[in-house]
Amino acid sequence: MDPVGEKLLEIAKDELGYAEKGGGYTKYGDWYAQNIEDGDPYFATAPWCDMFLAWAADKAGVADQAGRFASTVEHAEWFKKHGAWGTAPEPGALVFFDWSGSGDIDRIDHVGLVEKVDGDTLHTIEANADGYKLMRKTRDMDTVVGFGFPGKVKAEKKYTPKHAAPPPSLGQLTDSPAAPRTETRKHDLFGLDQHLVAQDTVLGGILAFALCGTLALAAGRAVAAKAPSSSPVRFRKRGKHHRSAAPVALPPDITPADLDAADAGTVVMPALSAAAAQEAEDREFWGRIAHLREDEELAFWSSLHHEVSRADDYASARSFR
Repeated sequence: MDPVGEKLLEIAKDELGYAEKGGGYTKYGDWYAQNIEDGDPYFATAPWCDMFLAWAADKAGVADQAGRFASTVEHAEWFKKHGAWGTAPEPGALVFFDWSGSGDIDRIDHVGLVEKVDGDTLHTIEANADGYKLMRKTRDMDTVVGFGFPGKVKAEKKYTPKHAAPPPSLGQLTDSPAAPRTETRKHDLFGLDQHLVAQDTVLGGILAFALCGTLALAAGRAVAAKAPSSSPVRFRKRGKHHRSAAPVALPPDITPADLDAADAGTVVMPALSAAAAQEAEDREFWGRIAHLREDEELAFWSSLHHEVSRADDYASARSFR
């Protein structure tokens, strides 16, 4: 007997004889709609063989192991995913049927609970049996696709952080005042005191380090905010640094000859003239719009610019005559 399925059978026996109401309404479908499907009214009158099992699992407190499904195919696949699927019948197992006998999990039509196994004959309790009622049925294995064993589904354990419990009091860490204090106990308490002192020291060091780091970071940001955005060192056109008007005393290990040698090895960076910079900018601009030269409007403005430039050159030439 599957231990979880046994709890489902106890619930199912108490519900035997329930029949759907007008329009296919059942209390199991209505419960499923309100608690699982956010009030979707479809489920209140939908086929209810699997929704009854979801209701029963919730009542028995085993929903994590039995599942809560309205789709028999998804329910069977869920058992298979959890390693709780098989083909050997057992009381308490969920039995899945395909009336065509294909044995294909994707073609499952119906689900019930195995109450008893008699050779190749199954005695079951099924909801929506004969299309309208919760009742006992006798089935053979010809239309069975497989069995889901809820007892083999491991319920997921909810994580509880280790620090969730309140910290132990000093009285819990030590014996009560009335307890005899032996030399061994004193030694244990001394070790505990040392441990607590060491722990406080480590925590204090970490806090001090974090505080110092925070202060240092704030000071660094303040200095960075005051720093100029551009370099304070200015250059001559030949690339040499400006020298102070007042003579500067050289370190004892540096001679003027050393400075001249270093100065001679300085790489001179040629500066672009304003005209050269303008020419480079023009080349970049016309290079970017070169693909537009075929455009008729651009050609018009280009020719107009050309004519205006010629007129300006002609006027300038006449002014020098």
